[in-house]
Amino acid sequence: MKNQMLSENVRALISPKPSLVVVKDSYERTLVSVHPSVRSPLKRLIDILGALVGLIITAIILLPIAIVMLFDNPGPIFYSQTRCGLNGKTFQMWKFRSMVVGAENLKHLVKNEANGYIFKNKNDPRITPVGRFLRATSLDEFPQFWNVLKGEMSLVGTRPPTLDEVLHYNDHHWKRLNVKPGITGEWQVNGRSKVKDFEEIVQMDLDYQQKWSVFYDLFLLLKTFWVVFKKNGAC
Repeated sequence: MKNQMLSENVRALISPKPSLVVVKDSYERTLVSVHPSVRSPLKRLIDILGALVGLIITAIILLPIAIVMLFDNPGPIFYSQTRCGLNGKTFQMWKFRSMVVGAENLKHLVKNEANGYIFKNKNDPRITPVGRFLRATSLDEFPQFWNVLKGEMSLVGTRPPTLDEVLHYNDHHWKRLNVKPGITGEWQVNGRSKVKDFEEIVQMDLDYQQKWSVFYDLFLLLKTFWVVFKKNGAC
């Protein structure tokens, strides 16, 4: 079973880019048993129900967001990026676009205020005025309910890393990928953009895995509502 899982995820990570072989090799060294949250039918049921509700809300707010985005910074409504999920399997994560069109090409012009393999800038000039509002209210993340419904993400989990980030992982960083990434989690409810140290984020993700239970997921969901309401640490 492990060998089959390894084979499927290695194929998912292999691409024409030779550098991604590093991801495959690291994953082979750190393959572990399945975390109980991944096998939990109750957690999956909560994810499905939550995703359906979230997608209904997404459909309701889609038109108003599209209209204000048209006047603020015309371009695509949605933004997708390749992220690494459970056991390193890649998927396309969706958001409402909060940055100017072509923001990735301007990234080298912005100073990274974070430590480690993540990128953060509190006053990132690429973020549009509408985008700042979407981020402050977490509305930009609502399209991720589609990822949850598809089973690529969970309502609660670890922070979904980018490919560039994973390519630099040491062995202990790979333990983050033993569970599905989540729309919310320890990092999101304990500072969000205020936490700028990569190792601290990794430790939060590992702590989540140790503390995990369905009741703990529900606690983090409730705490998420409170954090968003207070706009605490939004980026």
